[in-house]
Amino acid sequence: MPIELTTEAEDRPVEDGIGICLSGGGYRAMLFHLGAVWRLYEAGILANAKRISSVSGGSITAGQLALAWNQLSFEPEKIAEDFIPAVVEPIRALAGTTIDGWAIGGGILLPGSISDYIISSYKKHLYSDKTLQDFPDNPRFVINATSLQSGALCRFSKPYMRDYRIGEIKHPKLSVAAAVAASSAFPPVLSPCTIDVNPDDFTPGSGQDLQHGSFIEELVLTDGGVYDNLGLETVWKRYKTVFVSDGGGKMLADEDPEHDWVRQSKRVLDVIDNQVRSLRKRQLIDSLKSGTRQGTYWGIRTNIEDYRLPASGENAALSAPFANSTDLAQVPTRLKRMPDLLQERLINWGYAVSDAALRKHYDSTLDRGKLPYQKSKV
Repeated sequence: MPIELTTEAEDRPVEDGIGICLSGGGYRAMLFHLGAVWRLYEAGILANAKRISSVSGGSITAGQLALAWNQLSFEPEKIAEDFIPAVVEPIRALAGTTIDGWAIGGGILLPGSISDYIISSYKKHLYSDKTLQDFPDNPRFVINATSLQSGALCRFSKPYMRDYRIGEIKHPKLSVAAAVAASSAFPPVLSPCTIDVNPDDFTPGSGQDLQHGSFIEELVLTDGGVYDNLGLETVWKRYKTVFVSDGGGKMLADEDPEHDWVRQSKRVLDVIDNQVRSLRKRQLIDSLKSGTRQGTYWGIRTNIEDYRLPASGENAALSAPFANSTDLAQVPTRLKRMPDLLQERLINWGYAVSDAALRKHYDSTLDRGKLPYQKSKV
């Protein structure tokens, strides 16, 4: 039986249109997706997107892309004039700063919660006081978190924020920093992220069964990847063409897993995360193969040789030795400072693997791209 990718009672046929999904994975995914978005920009695909859906580390990239959207020309020859200064440089500046360790220390030793300090850091280093109302009208950017109250997806966008069980708030004034902090509230240390809401702001009757009491006074949220690590659901049920960038890490086998409750809980969370991602990926790949959906998938753990592009010549894959890309896939899921070389290798890898996926499975007429950082390689 196929995996059902939605829990909402929305029975609409899919539409023609492009949706892009950016997975979770901390700074590792943030930079990997930056490379992929760079390639989508050059290929002319990004400009035609109808929806960009993200979770966790992917939401950090998506938030900055959304705020910069109206500054972009979408002309490849002008990429150094708009995309790099408006999107790449701010994200790389954040990647040069550790914010999770500072937030954990502040949340434990000082007034305020850990998520309060994460929000403060996002405002300081990336989003300032911008709100969801500063997002463009088109495409629709959807920042996803997981509700610990309802167990459903909580979606943040310019037109509304919504948990289908609790209800909908139209035209939310929520800060981008708060939405991204909720989406990237990795359990257990950065979770939960709590957001105060006004019960009167909810559209009456918009919740399925939980639009009452404390549910509509405070949202208690955790990482969007707990529910959907690929950020797939809100694109999957709407659009026919789907591009998925997966920067999620790999759960390694452990011959002797720890028995204490703290480390065992972390291991259990990793198993759940791995299984959810695997099921969604399987559903996606099967649908792409059958023609039910168009588009393609690429992952940080992909072997670029698996695309079977020519071994040499202008149609060959960009150089990305599997040993090198595997090393990048094992970078810890943290919001921890990365040196410039590691940043550039992650961006290059996201660019290279998306280039191969696009040319193999979506548009074979695309010219081969060129690594953003030639000296750093993958």
